[in-house]
Amino acid sequence: MPRSVNHAASKQRRKKVLNMAKGNWGARGNVYTVAKTTVEKGLQHAYRDRKNKKRIFRSLWIVRINAAARQEGTTYSKLIDAMNKKGVDINRKILASLAVDNPKAFSDVVKFVMN
Repeated sequence: MPRSVNHAASKQRRKKVLNMAKGNWGARGNVYTVAKTTVEKGLQHAYRDRKNKKRIFRSLWIVRINAAARQEGTTYSKLIDAMNKKGVDINRKILASLAVDNPKAFSDVVKFVMN
């Protein structure tokens, strides 16, 4: 009896990988065995960088807050400490957007927590 092979499923699986590899240069985009490793590595990077993105944005917010705080005559660490002591619960994302988009409001927050 001949061996049964589910060709439809195999073709679908290969097609899925090749579609994910679309746009890659040369064999990476159109040869299944090469595209498979490229896609696998790309998915590993995507998984890792979804985690790293959170770190990168937090550090960006901190840099922005620090720059704005120094214009107000204080530092990031002193500002955050004063906010914690006063019980002002504004997260870094909102504080950074205030510093960039609405410096007057940021200045008011700094004056409130530092006095």
